[in-house]
Amino acid sequence: MINLKQDTDGNVRMSRHFPAKLTISITFTDGTQEEVTGSRMNEIYDAALAEFRLQNKMDAKGFKRMPEKAIHRKNVVGFVPVKPGLNN
Repeated sequence: MINLKQDTDGNVRMSRHFPAKLTISITFTDGTQEEVTGSRMNEIYDAALAEFRLQNKMDAKGFKRMPEKAIHRKNVVGFVPVKPGLNN
């Protein structure tokens, strides 16, 4: 089991997919806890990644298709927004 803690901005740190059957416990800032599966957290991560890429005008693979200076940084998210009731 992995324990994640929500920060004051409403996010948890997640930079990769978790195994689908893994149980993840999330502690929210209000003190409540919720257990979700790895597959559910992966869905939330994918949604946050798609939103990040859309806002930054990237394609589905995370590349910007407009010519600009070459900046070599990772085009991924590191924080995923969560709130109680993820299993609903």
